[in-house]
Amino acid sequence: MRLTFLFLLLCIIACFSMLLGKYPLAFSDFWSFWSWKFFGTEPLHPQKQALLANIFFEIRLPRILAAMLIGAALSVSGTSYQALFINPLVSPGVLGVLAGASFGAAFGMVFSPHWLAVQCSTLVFAFIAVGIAVCIGRIYRGSSIVLLVLGGIISGAFFTAMLSVIKYTADPYDQLPAIVYWLMGSLSAVDRFTILVVAIPSLVAIVAISCMGRQLNILSMGDEEAQTMGVQAHVIRRIVIFCATLLSALTVMIGGMIGWVGLIIPHISRMIVGPNNQVLLPASALIGAIYLLVVDDVARLLFSYEIPVGIATSLIGIPFFVLVLKNAHRGWQ
Repeated sequence: MRLTFLFLLLCIIACFSMLLGKYPLAFSDFWSFWSWKFFGTEPLHPQKQALLANIFFEIRLPRILAAMLIGAALSVSGTSYQALFINPLVSPGVLGVLAGASFGAAFGMVFSPHWLAVQCSTLVFAFIAVGIAVCIGRIYRGSSIVLLVLGGIISGAFFTAMLSVIKYTADPYDQLPAIVYWLMGSLSAVDRFTILVVAIPSLVAIVAISCMGRQLNILSMGDEEAQTMGVQAHVIRRIVIFCATLLSALTVMIGGMIGWVGLIIPHISRMIVGPNNQVLLPASALIGAIYLLVVDDVARLLFSYEIPVGIATSLIGIPFFVLVLKNAHRGWQ
């Protein structure tokens, strides 16, 4: 019932967001256009029809879909990692994926003029960063979870340092501003092609992680207990890490660095639906999509100029997380 309510709320907010922008639209325009598009009702004036089609399909719909996709991806990634590591302070960047993806994007901007090369570089270095963390975590046997987290810290620090090197060597008049703006996180450059390319793997990864809610519940009881119940802990960890890495890397490909979503949304979701990952994971996806969609609306409408959504999520997320901390422990009981 709660998931149905969240889904309907997401649809309503998405439709409302279609009306918001520097060129505001009335609900009658929205209703007339989509009624004509889907049901073949009375056609609009050709000039107005072309204007609305351009606003909806070229500008607002790709951005709305990107916000929902990024919010859902980061939230599911953060929720799965918190369940996997049994740690409420874990975020999607725990294994260095965001640092690696950021370095990959900056590397691509400096050494290639093609946007496709930048996106491929982002994805490749995200997986390299996680691969380094996993290799470090497997050097010694014993507390593999702790070593894996430490490996992620080392990998993230390394690629953060390498990102500084790239920024230092970049052209200060052309490449450096592009890198800095990209790292702030923004959805202003999203287009339909990018959404079409990224949506399928993102949705597959979100569904794959959501289907492993029962296994993540069992893993929270420990590896030995999971083994007795027929759950292979190392296999589940590999699948979750791969899917979460893919999700995090794809979000950087779409909109740059957007922080705090994968940390605070899992806590909010637990307070609403409880700690059962079978319900928590899809709820996190819906709540994350709603959250980032609303934040993006605020970021582009609050002032006469647009605030990068990555800055907005940080400014909103930090005090919001402080408020959530008071009751966050309830979701782990």
